[in-house]
Amino acid sequence: MTSSELETPPLDTARRLAERGDLDGAAAILRELAADPDEPDRAQAAVGLAVVLEERGDLEAARAAARTALATGHPEYASQAACHLAQGFEREGRAEQARAAWQAVLGVGAAGYVPLAHLALARLAVRAHDLEEAERELRAAMAGGDGEIAAHAAQELADLLMEHGEPGAAAELLLDALEAAPGDEAPGLRVRLGIAHLELACAEFAETVEGGADAQTSALAIELLARTLPLRGRDDDAGRVWSYGLEHADETLAAEVRLRYQRDT
Repeated sequence: MTSSELETPPLDTARRLAERGDLDGAAAILRELAADPDEPDRAQAAVGLAVVLEERGDLEAARAAARTALATGHPEYASQAACHLAQGFEREGRAEQARAAWQAVLGVGAAGYVPLAHLALARLAVRAHDLEEAERELRAAMAGGDGEIAAHAAQELADLLMEHGEPGAAAELLLDALEAAPGDEAPGLRVRLGIAHLELACAEFAETVEGGADAQTSALAIELLARTLPLRGRDDDAGRVWSYGLEHADETLAAEVRLRYQRDT
């Protein structure tokens, strides 16, 4: 062994061994470092050990190593360890354990990881059909200081609002998000904003029909509603709207709708 190899820091040696596929050798070095409470690199070594052990298929030992790193409270490596735990639990469908691990990320409080944790907690809340919690977590992710995550959270929250009949609130949210979004995130936000406007348009067309407008105005609203709904994947609803107009008891209105419908036939 050369003098340069002898002087190589143990973490670097472990990394090189892992890259060469010697997971056992890497684990042995990392395990020794992680077991020493006075080792300055203990947190980093424990995270590395968790990754290596998971690659070896030893999930429980990997989680024990991640918990060792988490217990150090190190802003970077404790956060990485909690994320490692959370992502593993999510892959296994263990929602409660995943939620606890993401909460641990928040407990560490490292600014670079907090928005990611809020976004993940929102994802879990959506799966659990807890929409109030999902909205809280998405708004927290938007306020976390990471432009990319904030834009992603805004899109997800806008989708939730539209799914629950609040396109106006979704549009306002997206307009606010566009003001602060990084340039490469703006197109996705604008697409969502366009969708929100489509939903608003559908609501206005429907209200016009239900409000008892004159035959010509109602026929126009029916046509616009029936032609807009398929853009939102609602072909069956569009068919029902056409049928409503074509079969309407008001013969003048039905005739107006028939003229508009026949333009495509």
